[in-house]
Amino acid sequence: MKALKANITKGIQKGSYVLACDNSGAKILFVMSFKRAKTVKGRNLSGGVGDHIVASVRKGNPEMRKKVVSAIIVRQKKEYRRSDGTRVKFEDNAAVVLKDDKGNPKGTLIKGPIAKEVSQRWPAVTKIAKLVV
Repeated sequence: MKALKANITKGIQKGSYVLACDNSGAKILFVMSFKRAKTVKGRNLSGGVGDHIVASVRKGNPEMRKKVVSAIIVRQKKEYRRSDGTRVKFEDNAAVVLKDDKGNPKGTLIKGPIAKEVSQRWPAVTKIAKLVV
């Protein structure tokens, strides 16, 4: 996993609900934890675009519901700043469900745009994306 050049504001907290923007069968994910997150004891975990999360499927297909899955955040509402000075924000918070920890997505297509920072860190997710912003 590569480091990001952008200074990403952490806009999604532990306990947030995010949309699943792929065709894996999940519709709404509940963020339970962040993988590789560093914080102070007692502080709530938070993350942003490109972060690896552990989530529970709250709505979706009957075989996907109540499963704990790993996912990657591809969009966030909170504005963040890129190294060239531009500021980026999206309409919703969205994630892509993974089938393994190497970053291979479970679905075969992604609905809507994904951030450029995700494509730098997770190239397998970029392969199924239609639009990279």
